[in-house]
Amino acid sequence: MSKKAAESELPEDIAALSYEQARDELVAVVAQLEQGQVTLEESISLWERGEALARRCEQWLDNARERLDAARAQADG
Repeated sequence: MSKKAAESELPEDIAALSYEQARDELVAVVAQLEQGQVTLEESISLWERGEALARRCEQWLDNARERLDAARAQADG
């Protein structure tokens, strides 16, 4: 699957987040789930959002890795 295809699978609000925003929201989702104070339906929704946030973070990290690799390759000549 291409990077653009993977990004299009994310909800629009999550796809627009920076790495830091997605990470911070993911931390908040995990904290809510760990507290166990939400209904089963809310837990499922939180889990799904957390999965999408984790994918967004992974996209950012993959992109950063690609940019570093490209910069190294260019520096090596």
